[in-house]
Formats: sequence, structure tokens, C-alpha cells
Amino acid sequence: MLIAIVAFLVGLAILVWSANVFIDGATDLAVSLKLPSFLIGVVIIGAGTSAPEFVVAILSALSGTPSLAVGSAFGSNIANIALILGATALVAPIVVRRGIVRFDMLMLLIATALPMILLFDGSLSKMDAWILLAGLIAIMGVQIIGSLNAPQPKENISHEKKSIVKPLLMLLGGLFLLVISSRAIVWGAVKLSTLWGMSEFIIGLTIVSIGTSLPELVSSIVAARRGETDMVIGNIIGSNTFNMLGVMGVAAVIAPFSIEPSEIIRDMWVLGIATGLLFVLSVWVVVKKPQSAYLHKGSGILFLSVYIGYLWILLQGESF
Repeated sequence: MLIAIVAFLVGLAILVWSANVFIDGATDLAVSLKLPSFLIGVVIIGAGTSAPEFVVAILSALSGTPSLAVGSAFGSNIANIALILGATALVAPIVVRRGIVRFDMLMLLIATALPMILLFDGSLSKMDAWILLAGLIAIMGVQIIGSLNAPQPKENISHEKKSIVKPLLMLLGGLFLLVISSRAIVWGAVKLSTLWGMSEFIIGLTIVSIGTSLPELVSSIVAARRGETDMVIGNIIGSNTFNMLGVMGVAAVIAPFSIEPSEIIRDMWVLGIATGLLFVLSVWVVVKKPQSAYLHKGSGILFLSVYIGYLWILLQGESF
């Protein structure tokens, strides 16, 4: 028990510290490259925080169970919006820019809908996989071009020249420590929960599912508290896009697979509701206050309610 407690506490301390290093590196990299914070969030942070899902996709495809990549992608995306964005909005208001709603949110809707359409027949073929990967490249291209051409807030504009080596090392090192420390927390928590008599199902539903989202959760909260909310939105959009198009595309390229629609229909509904809710709320706050559009605590509570409802459905073993 002592080892599990130490792993949990040390992992938690390293997680918080590495999240600060990670965001510092991302912020400095944006300044050094003179890139928008949102773009750093979409491409670099979004891809980086999706790395575990890519590993799961490759390993599951090689082991003959590529459908696990589908569950990983859907579960991660639900947590990204409902848990991470919800919790972050409770800590600090999240800015929503008109350009993000007009272009990037639409791209997120497309990235979410495309795999669902291709999975409608219960399979992902190699042709489907290449469509997903082509969609990923196209959407990333549109988002990069749109972010570079969009007018940036004055506070995000800097003429200071810095080397990219240090911020890049901070970014990569912080991401590595985020992943490692979150795994230590999950391991310690699972060990303690087992000793306390919790069932494996409850442990997986709560500790493991939330624990695997800790890197994104803590880094998003740190970024929001520092006012880097563009990175928060960018991270959610980028990570969800990479998960839906990249993770499932890679899995199906390695090993095309079939899956029973009944196995994923519940998660499709929940992800569709969460993504649609994010889009509707973003449009609403931009239309209401175009000069100062934010997702506040009310939005955070709404997103968290969706996540709690999702956990409750899983716990009850219900399906739509």
C-alpha cells in the first residue's frame, strides 16, 4: 500500500509541475515562431496529447483487435469536450473567437461526422481509412492556413526573437512527464482501490478513464489560468480531429475491421451531443457578445453534466 500511495502522490506532484513546463514551452514556442497560440494548440499540443491514442491504435491493430482504436477515440473525445473543457471552464472563462467558430468548429463537426458515416455499415475498409487520413491532412491544412491568416489579438503579437530549441525541449519534456506521471497516478489509484475492495468495472469507469485524460485536463487548466485559452480550444479541436481521423485511419490502414453498430451507437450519440453542444454554445456566445465571447462556468457545468450522465449510462449498462 505504501508504494501505491507514494506513486500516487509523487505522480500528482510531477503532473502539476510538468503541466506548467509543457504550457511554458508551448507559449514560448508560439512566440519564437511568431505563430498564434491557437495554432500551437491545434497542431502541436493536439497531436502530442493524442500520441497515447495513436499507440493504442497501432498496437490494437497489430494484435488483431483494431476495433479497440474506435473505443479509444470515441471515449477520449467525449472526455476532451465534456470533462476537460467543462472542468477548465469552471476554473477560468474560455475565449471563443469568431474565426474559430466560422472555420475550426465546422472542421471539428466534419471530422466527427465523417468516421460515423463510414462506420454506418459496421466496418472500416482500407479505402475508408485513406479517406479518413486524407480528411485529416485537408482539415489540418485548412486550420493552419486559416490561423495564419486570421488577425491576432495585440497581446499575442510579439517581435521578440528567441531560439526554438529551449521551448521545444520544454514542450516535449513536459509532454513526456505528463504521460508518465499520469500513468503513475492511475497505477497507484488502481492499486489502492483494489485494496479498498472496489470492483474492476468501477475502477475502469472512474479512475482509469479519468486518469488517462489527466495530461490534457491539467495542461488545459494551467493554460486557462494563465490566460492562454486559445491553446485550450486549440487542444480540444486538434486532439479530437487527430483521434477521429488519424487514430481510426491508422488502425484501419494496418488492419481493416468490422464492428457491430450496437457496440458504439451509445458513444456515437454522446459524442455527437457533446460536439453539437460545443458548437451551439460557441455560436451563441459569439453572436451575443462578438467582442468578448467566453464560455463561462454555466457552460462548464453543462459539459460536466453530459460527462456525468455518460458515466451513469455506462454504469447502468444501458444503450441507446
